Amino acid sequence: MASVSPPAPNNHASVGVLALQGAFREHRMALERLGARVVEVRLPRHLEGLDGVVIPGGESTTMAKLMRDYGLDRALETFHRGGGALWGTCAGAIALAREIVAFPHQPRLGLMDITVARNDYGRQVASFEADLAIEGIAHPFHAVFIRAPRISRVGRAVRVLARYDGDVVAAIEGRLMATVFHPELLGDDAVHALFVERVCRRVVRPRTLTGDAT
Repeated sequence: MASVSPPAPNNHASVGVLALQGAFREHRMALERLGARVVEVRLPRHLEGLDGVVIPGGESTTMAKLMRDYGLDRALETFHRGGGALWGTCAGAIALAREIVAFPHQPRLGLMDITVARNDYGRQVASFEADLAIEGIAHPFHAVFIRAPRISRVGRAVRVLARYDGDVVAAIEGRLMATVFHPELLGDDAVHALFVERVCRRVVRPRTLTGDAT
């Protein structure tokens, strides 16, 4: 049974966090701090009534297998076609990508017009942190990169939100958002607020964004 937080205030977001593996609890806590109603998504029926879903980091091939086994791959595609927002972080960004370098047959949702290379910033020991200038966030965001994929190509409709050393590390395409770092780990909820306001098009409790949320 999915774990559900109390109902959110009117016009606040109802957001699911894919809870098959990875740091889904940290994402849940960040969203709850923003006033969202949060559902841990493990089965297709848990998507009902949600504005958006976060696909967390983890191991991308294991995540793809679990999504397929539970019928969540097709369910998430249908959810998105019906207007639902999706945000993939780290391995979640791989799940959203249209193309995966050197792994053309890896199962994925393939919804976002980006190409990613798995673990291209290095293994676990090469993990690092960096301050990012992210469009829509007023302060430098301290990001954690752990076995991060690299976005090597973005389509024409994809809006780049942030770069690190010239590489795209955060982007939006319509109701889709991808970040290759882990925004859930250090207690700064600004990227979660960006997803809720700009991609889910709902409100958050603290006002942490700059510019229009469109």
